[in-house]
Amino acid sequence: MSALDVDVLIVGAGPVGLFGAYYAGVRGLHTAVVDSLSQVGGQVSAMYPEKEIFDVAGFPAVTGRRLIANLVAQAAPYEPAYLLGEEAQRLDRVPRDGRPDLLVVKTSAGTEITAGAVIVTGGIGTFTPRPLPAGEEFLGRGLEYFVPDSADYAGKDVVVVGGGDSAVDWALMLQPIAKTVTLVHRRAAFRAHHGSVERLRASSVEIVTDAQVVATLGGHGLERIELSTGHTLPCQRLVAALGFTANLGPLREWGLDLHDNRHLVADSAMRTNVPGIFAAGDIAGYDGKVRLIAVGFGEVATAVNNAAVHLDPAAQLFPGHSTDGPPPA
Repeated sequence: MSALDVDVLIVGAGPVGLFGAYYAGVRGLHTAVVDSLSQVGGQVSAMYPEKEIFDVAGFPAVTGRRLIANLVAQAAPYEPAYLLGEEAQRLDRVPRDGRPDLLVVKTSAGTEITAGAVIVTGGIGTFTPRPLPAGEEFLGRGLEYFVPDSADYAGKDVVVVGGGDSAVDWALMLQPIAKTVTLVHRRAAFRAHHGSVERLRASSVEIVTDAQVVATLGGHGLERIELSTGHTLPCQRLVAALGFTANLGPLREWGLDLHDNRHLVADSAMRTNVPGIFAAGDIAGYDGKVRLIAVGFGEVATAVNNAAVHLDPAAQLFPGHSTDGPPPA
C-alpha cells in the first residue's frame, strides 16, 4: 500500500478538477488528483476529444483535446500528483485537537491519501467503459477505450466500434495516419452529430453497420477480428467507443447529502454537509445550478479558496489577482 499526504485531494480529473489543481497551486497548496479513468479529461476526453467547444471564456473555439492539454499545462508548474485509474473509495476521518479533522481516502489501488480538505469534481460520477462482447483479454495489447496518442495507430489496421460522437471523432482523426480505418456499428443509424457523420461518409473510412465484434484473434497482440456478419478483418488496434456508465459509487457511503439522488448538495462556498469536503462542477447541486464547464471553473476556484481558509482560518479568502504576482515557474 502506498501513502500520500497532501493539503487538498481533488476527486475527478475532468476540466474542473484540472483547473482546481492549478488554483490550489496558486494558493500554495500541495494537491493530488484522483480519477477512475486511465487518462485526464473526464467526459471531454472520453466523449468528444475532437469536438470544438464554443462556450469557454477566451476561446472562440477550442477542441476538447486542446482544452485538456492547456489545463494540464496550466497546472503543471505546481506539480499536482495524478493518481489515474484509481477510484476514490473509503473515507475515514482522523480527529485533531483544536483543528479540523484530517480526511483519509483509500483508492481502489490501495493508495491511502491523507488530506486536510477534499474537493469532489467528479462530473456525473465514476465513469466505467461499456465492454465489448468479446476481446477484453486484449485490453492493453490492441484493445483500448481511448485514443490518448494517435501516433500509436500510425500504419495500423484500426477498427473503431460504436456510433456516437467519440467513435466517429476517433475514426476521422485516425484515418489520415492509419493504414486502414473501419467503423463498426450495430445499427444503421448513428447517434453522432449529423455533420460528423456526413464527414465520415465522405472520408475513406469503411463503414460496417448492423454488425458487432464477436471474436478477437491474435497471439501476443491483436491481429484480426470476426464480425457477426461472418466477415474477418485485419486489426492491430481496436477502439471500443461504446459509451460509459456513470454513478456516484462509493461516494454514496461518505455521508454526503444528495440532491435528486445524483448530485452533492453544496452551499455558496461550495461546502457540502461534511466538514472539509467541497463540491464543484456538474456533480455539485444547488438552487439555480447551471451545468456548464464555464460555471464549474468558477465553482472550483470558490471551493479552493474556501478550502484554504478551512485549512488555515487565518488565511485570506480572496487570494488576490493572478496579475499581482510573478508568473508560475
